[in-house]
Amino acid sequence: MSPTAEQWGGTKEELPVKIALDPYMHRHLGLHDLCRKAAELGYEYIELSPRDDFLPWWVRPRAHKERIAEFKSALKDHGVQLASILPMYRWASPHEDERQAAVHYWKEAIQVSAEMGCDTMNSEFGRGPSPDRSHRSNCCGGMHTHEHSEAAWWRSMEELVPVFEKEGVTLNMEPHPEDWCETLHPAIDMLKTIGSKNVKFLYCAPHTFYFGDDMAKMIRDAGPLIAHVHVADTYNHKASSGLRYIINPPGAKVTIHQHMDMYQGEINWDVFFSSLAEVGFDGIVTACVFGWEDRADESGRFMRAEIQKYVDKYWPAKRA
Repeated sequence: MSPTAEQWGGTKEELPVKIALDPYMHRHLGLHDLCRKAAELGYEYIELSPRDDFLPWWVRPRAHKERIAEFKSALKDHGVQLASILPMYRWASPHEDERQAAVHYWKEAIQVSAEMGCDTMNSEFGRGPSPDRSHRSNCCGGMHTHEHSEAAWWRSMEELVPVFEKEGVTLNMEPHPEDWCETLHPAIDMLKTIGSKNVKFLYCAPHTFYFGDDMAKMIRDAGPLIAHVHVADTYNHKASSGLRYIINPPGAKVTIHQHMDMYQGEINWDVFFSSLAEVGFDGIVTACVFGWEDRADESGRFMRAEIQKYVDKYWPAKRA
């Protein structure tokens, strides 16, 4: 079983944030064993990222009624809850057939989330169409521009935001390296333009060095819009005069970041967590490490313990 709130120093209601595991490194496990594993590693919450037997990458959900029942039973058996569900569909594709399919899949995924009793979903702005429909190395593919993908995404949001609102599900959005939107301030502006209480911002720490250089200021700028954070470490690809990574041929269009255990990269975790506490963050904190599947258990336990240390340090007033 996962540790109780009392073991972390308070009652369940007094915990200031939800600490969740992204179990992508354990995706080979069946749903029952996945819930057991999360509990063994010390987590009360799971952020379910794409997996082939539930919400696969890019294609229609596989979460039929029997599988939903199986998953709900497994969560209950092991005392674990769903903090969030993460779908990935091509909702920013300039190809209308891909975009319409993505919107349809999103609507099904929202229903799955509602049936699971999960009121939070998260995703990325998107990288445009399937790369199989293009030979050009940019986010949006072929002859299409970033503007084409943004326009497609807006069309999708016009259809989907009312569905999120109707179902009482919140969508937390993150800019991602290689997305048509990969920096922080344009993302914040667009989410505020939507103006829905059901659309919030996800700050992914491993993307920090694509967002900008002043992490504390960026977190202050996003402020209460931040409802979700991903915790993993990364190197600053802009450091050492841009020579942290040497790409051949020079000037090749690539985007590089890591999702490592804390302290293996260059994120300042005191700045990260103290800044979140200052803006009143009280949402989901997901351990989001992908880099070492051969030590997935060790990584999961380590990240759970380290995140808790910062929660105890910067949210003490909210604990018993």
